[in-house]
Amino acid sequence: MARRLKILGVVLAALGLVALAVAGVAYIKVQAGYGSLQAFSEAENVTLTYDDAGQLVDRGTVEGSQAIMSLLVDDWKYPITKSDFDPNDPLVNTASEYMYQMATVTYHTLHGTVQVTLPEDVEYNGETFAAGTYDVATDGRYWTGFDRSHPLDGPARALAWTPTAHALIAELGVGTVTATMLQMGLAVAAGFGALGLLGLILGLGLIWVSRSSALDEIKAADTVAGLVKSEDLVKTA
Repeated sequence: MARRLKILGVVLAALGLVALAVAGVAYIKVQAGYGSLQAFSEAENVTLTYDDAGQLVDRGTVEGSQAIMSLLVDDWKYPITKSDFDPNDPLVNTASEYMYQMATVTYHTLHGTVQVTLPEDVEYNGETFAAGTYDVATDGRYWTGFDRSHPLDGPARALAWTPTAHALIAELGVGTVTATMLQMGLAVAAGFGALGLLGLILGLGLIWVSRSSALDEIKAADTVAGLVKSEDLVKTA
């Protein structure tokens, strides 16, 4: 029994050391990733704006930031981390901040107005659009929400959802995914570290128990041997 416990303890301790090594490597990689993300964020130098009370503002108003946050939390169902929004660290470098900045670009695109100029009269579905310049509101429509065949909606779609808007959203999305994956990596490293520590403790514990068990077995054997010897002496006498 003692030998089996010792073997099991050695195996568990070895697995624990392997898990701790994996945790160490994962942690080093995650820290390198955080360093790269921080350097990228500093190079972009995109910052959020807060008022004197530490409240997030957009274009000078708290209401503006609240509308953007509503788009992010209520419409997109994104689970923000409130602690990511720190007035003392306005640099956009966390998953929640990247998503908020993405929502900012999207919100202003969704609620903007563009001008479409028709050089000549155009008829569409029985309606005539006279030549001239028209103000076309995005009216909360995403790229797919426009009728591209419409003489006003078609051109307005490209004017509202510009390549710049698409590029910014895509770039911010990469930042969000990167920050989220780093958080997951840190959680994986912590998980492997906990498992490794547990395995090491259990393994060493089993080795310690096996030694105690071996000593008990020796003592029991000595006791039995002593009893047998005593019985033999009695019989001889």
